[in-house]
Amino acid sequence: MNTSKFFTLRRATLLACLCAATGSWAQTAPAAAKPAAKAAVQVEGAWARATVPGQSGTGAFMSLTAAQATRLVGVASPVAGVAELHEMKMVGDVMKMSAIAGLDLPAGQAVLLKPGSYHLMLMDLKRPLAKDSTVPVTLRFKDAKGVESQLEVFLPVATTAPGAASPVKAAEHKH
Repeated sequence: MNTSKFFTLRRATLLACLCAATGSWAQTAPAAAKPAAKAAVQVEGAWARATVPGQSGTGAFMSLTAAQATRLVGVASPVAGVAELHEMKMVGDVMKMSAIAGLDLPAGQAVLLKPGSYHLMLMDLKRPLAKDSTVPVTLRFKDAKGVESQLEVFLPVATTAPGAASPVKAAEHKH
């Protein structure tokens, strides 16, 4: 690996860690890019669902906004033997979940990965995902010119989406 690629990679990792601490993730631009350039893909509200011992898979969710038309083409995580992009949809009267090859991210439009819709599946987990821990996930993108890039994000692990009312609180709510 040449030295400039090494330092660019180290800088991207450092920025990802700093962004994780603030709760916001964005793909870093190459070192030669202008500082004012908008990040290629913004990641917001990211989280992974906590598991219990023995559970072999879980979902991860987030909002992705691309500055330019981009396609999410892959996902990987060191905590999962298999990581895939999935969609859930009604087929007749049955909700079906299946892996998909990619997901288009139109320029400037937020695309939600959420329970019951598009989401990431982390399967063959190597360990349980404990609430209040974090999970590294690498997202792979391909832009309209076919240029591939990747972004490592650190997802907080939770039992419910960040900011969502807990099931107990929702049950206590009365009008």
